[in-house]
Amino acid sequence: MSGRDRPAGDRPPGDRPPGDRPTSHGAGDRPRTGSRDPDRVADMERLADLLPETARRFGLEEQLEQARLAAAWLTLIADRVPAAAGACRLVGFSQDVVTIEADLPIVAQEIRLRTPELLTALRNSARVSVRQLRVVNRHV
Repeated sequence: MSGRDRPAGDRPPGDRPPGDRPTSHGAGDRPRTGSRDPDRVADMERLADLLPETARRFGLEEQLEQARLAAAWLTLIADRVPAAAGACRLVGFSQDVVTIEADLPIVAQEIRLRTPELLTALRNSARVSVRQLRVVNRHV
């Protein structure tokens, strides 16, 4: 006897014949209507506002600062030295010294030549105290 031919009382719970689905919705099964509760939205905070405090509580302030600097560097290099975009990256920040790793010597040289300009732009965009830009070649 197949599941379809069994009387309803003989079926295990949750075993329904195809096409036999419940039509009522429980409290937790209500369909979404797309409207949002305005009171709930007012209590929400932006992730960018929560991140600094959370990083401080977990002792991750330096990592957060380095991530901000790395993001600022990527934007800065794409705007000011597009040929070097993707060929260099910020790999360290310690004692106000930013370390940039370049894939090719020509990229490292270009960054070194433009250090004063890049350093000023990085200070302005990242709003962090940076006194030196150190460029290293990537060794493969």
